[in-house]
Amino acid sequence: MTFTLARLKRVKNSVIGNPAAKVQLAQDEHFVASLVQCLNAEERELRIEAAHVIASISYGDEQVLATLLRCDAPRAFLYAISKLSAEDLAPLRAAFARGLRALAIALADAVGPSQWGLHDEPSALKGDADAALDYLFEISSIDLYLPLLTDVACQMFIAQLLAFSIRTAEHRAAVVDWLPAEDRMKEVKTKRGWEKTAANANAPTRQGGWLCRNLAGLAQSKDAKLQEAALWALATVAKDNSPVAAALAKDHDGPMLLPFILNLARSRAADIQLAACLCLTSIIRAPSSLAHGSHGHAPPVLSAADDAAARTVMNVLNRIISSPTESLSSRTKASFILFYLVTDHPALALAAFDLGSLRVLASALNSLPALPPGSPSPSPSPSVDSEIEPEPTPPSLLRESLLTTLAALSLFDNTIRLALADTPHPSLLPLIHSSLSHPRAGVRYAAAQCVRALSRAVAVLRTNIVDSGLGLAVFHLFLKPDEDRRVTGAALAAVCNIVNEFSPLRPIYLDLGLMPRLVGLLFPASPSAGEGGPGGDATLKLSSLWAVKNLLSKSSTETKRDVMAHLGWARLVGLLQDTDTSIQEQALHLVRNLAENEQGVDMFFRELDAEMLLSTLTRALSAEDDDVVLQATYVLANLANFVPSPTNTRPSSSSSVHPLLSSAQHTPRLLSALRTALAERTPPVRRPAVSAVLELARGSTAGRRALGEVGMVGTLKALVSGGTATSSGAGGPGSPTLTSSSPSIARGDMRGGGDERDVSDLARTALDWLEHGEVYR
Repeated sequence: MTFTLARLKRVKNSVIGNPAAKVQLAQDEHFVASLVQCLNAEERELRIEAAHVIASISYGDEQVLATLLRCDAPRAFLYAISKLSAEDLAPLRAAFARGLRALAIALADAVGPSQWGLHDEPSALKGDADAALDYLFEISSIDLYLPLLTDVACQMFIAQLLAFSIRTAEHRAAVVDWLPAEDRMKEVKTKRGWEKTAANANAPTRQGGWLCRNLAGLAQSKDAKLQEAALWALATVAKDNSPVAAALAKDHDGPMLLPFILNLARSRAADIQLAACLCLTSIIRAPSSLAHGSHGHAPPVLSAADDAAARTVMNVLNRIISSPTESLSSRTKASFILFYLVTDHPALALAAFDLGSLRVLASALNSLPALPPGSPSPSPSPSVDSEIEPEPTPPSLLRESLLTTLAALSLFDNTIRLALADTPHPSLLPLIHSSLSHPRAGVRYAAAQCVRALSRAVAVLRTNIVDSGLGLAVFHLFLKPDEDRRVTGAALAAVCNIVNEFSPLRPIYLDLGLMPRLVGLLFPASPSAGEGGPGGDATLKLSSLWAVKNLLSKSSTETKRDVMAHLGWARLVGLLQDTDTSIQEQALHLVRNLAENEQGVDMFFRELDAEMLLSTLTRALSAEDDDVVLQATYVLANLANFVPSPTNTRPSSSSSVHPLLSSAQHTPRLLSALRTALAERTPPVRRPAVSAVLELARGSTAGRRALGEVGMVGTLKALVSGGTATSSGAGGPGSPTLTSSSPSIARGDMRGGGDERDVSDLARTALDWLEHGEVYR
C-alpha cells in the first residue's frame, strides 16, 4: 500500500482522541503493516508522519496494540533509530523517540503491574507484550535508544520512556548498569585484580552510573517539562535500588541533588511537585536508607535526614490531596505516592497520621459524589456490580487511591485504626461499605483492604465492623465466584482476621458457607482464569489455609470436627507434604491449633496413621526453613503434652505407649531431628522443642529411655551450661514448668520469642526428669 503525506496527516487527525477510529484502523492489518514500513521509507516527512500516527494509536484498545505487535512495530522503530545519522533533522529524531516511548508505555501497561491503581488483569496479549517489552530492554536495544538521552530533541521522550515503561527489577537493572561503548571499553581495560575502578573520580560507574548522572543533570534543567520527565525517571530507577538511591542522596561535585529535589517538591507546579515527591519517596524507601534494629523483625528506623525529607513530602502531598483546585488526576497521584511512602512502614504511617493525613484522606473521600448503598443481600448475585451505574473514571480512580492509602496508613497501628473507625461527621464506614460493591475492581480491592486493616483491632472487629455491616459485606464479596482474583484475595485477607476466636462473626461465617469456599480455593477442581489457572492461585491457596488455621484456634471440638469434615484428613496430609514451604508452615500451624487441647489430640491420632505422622514431622523438623521447623516443634510439643485415650487411637497404636514413641523405625529419627533442632536452631525454635522433650521425659519411662538413646542428655547439658538459669530440680522452687497449671508448658503452645534464659530453664527441668525421672514417679 502506498501512502502520501496528505493521507497520513488525515489519518493522524482522525485518530487523535478517537478510540473508535483507532480500533477501526487496527482491523485493517494490511494498512498498519504498510504504516510500520513507512518508518523506514525514503521520504523524511513520510517517516515523521508515520511515527506520529503509530504513537497516537498505541494508546488505547489492546486490539490496536496486538496489530502493531503482529506488524513488528518495536523492531521497526529500533531499526529506524539505528539508521539515524548526524544529518537527520531534529523533528525526525524526535518523532522516532516519541513513537518508541508511546509503544513502550503501551506494552508496559499491557504487561503490568500498573503504576497508579489496580488496572484490568493482563489479557491474552500479555505473553506477546511481555516478550516485546523484554526485547526493548535487551542490551542491543538499549544501545540504540538510550544514547538519545543526550539529544536535545529526544531526551524528554527517552526520559518518559524510562519513567513509565520500567516495571520490573530486571529492566531497571538493565538501564542502570548500561554504559556507552567507549565506557565499556574503559571498564574492560582497567579491570585488574588490584584496581578499584569505582574509587576513580572518572570511573564510568561513578555517581550511580551513566544513566543516573545524565538524569540528574536533566532534573536541573530550566525546561519544566524536561525537568519533570527526568524526576519521574529518577523515581523509577531509584525504586528498590539501594546503590542508585545512595548515589542520589550523596554529596557530589556541584549542587547536592537531594536538597535540590526537596526544593522542587515545594515548587508551584503540581506536576513538578508530584514527580519530585515520588523521586524522594524512592530514595527514602530504598533498602539502604533503612537502618534496622538488632532483631530481624524490628520496624525499620529512618535516619534524621530521611525523616525530615519524608515529612516534607507528606505535607506537600496532603496539600495536593486536599486542594479542590487541583485536578483529580493530580490528587490521585498524590494519594498513591503517599501510599508508596507509608506502606509497610509503621513509623512513616504514624508520622503521616500525626501530620493529619488521615483527616485529609477522609475529607477528600467524603467530598466525592455519594455512591449507592452497598447491597445487603446475604447471597449476592454475580451481577450485582452491573446493576450499579458506573462512576466516571477520574473520581473512581481518586476513590481507589484514597481507600488504598487509608488501608496502608492504618494497617499497623491500633490508634490509627480506632481513629479511622470512629471518624465522625460523616463516618467513613458507610463509604467503605458502599465501595465494596463498586463497579471498578480497584475500588472494591481498596475497600476490602480497609476492612482488613480495621479488623486487626479487636475492639473495632467486635463492634464497628459488626454494627456497620462491613463484616458481612466483605464476606459476601469473598463468596462471589466470578470476582477478580485480586479482590477475592483482599477480601480473604479480611476474612482471615475476622474468623479469629474473639470474633462474633466466626459462627455466622461458618453457617453461610465459609468452609466450602475455602476448600474450593485450596483444591480447585477446574480452576478458572480468575483463580490462577491449573492448580489454582498460589496466594489464594496460602491465604485460604491461613483462614482455616485461624478458624481452628481456640475453637470448640464441634467446630474442629466440622472444619475437618470439610477439609478432609487426606487433604491435610497432602498439605503437610506440599513442596511449597509456606504451605507446609501453615499446614503445620493448622495442626498445632487442632491439637491445642486433649480432644483435638484424640481426634488427630484417631484419624491419622501414627507412622505417617512421625515421618511427616521428622521431615519438617529437618527442613531448611526455620518457620517450618518452628511450627513442627510446636506441633510436637502439643502432641507430647496430651496422651490420647486408648479408645481414640488407631488399632496399630499401643495403648500403653504414647503414639510418638510407638514406632521402632520412625521414633528414633524423629527424636534425633528434635535433638538437632534443639542444638542448632534459634531460641524461638528451641523453646517449644525443649518443651516437647520435657513432656516426653516426664510422660513415661519409655519416653525417657528413647530420649536418652538419641543423646538428648548431652544436648540438654550443653544448653544448661550455656545459660544463666538458677533453678534446679524437677519441681523445685525455681522451676516454673512442672505444674499443669502453667499455660506455657501445660499447653505446649508458646507464642515464640523466648530468650536463652527461658530455654536454659526448660532444659534444666527436662534434664532433671531424664536423670531422676524414676525418683519423681
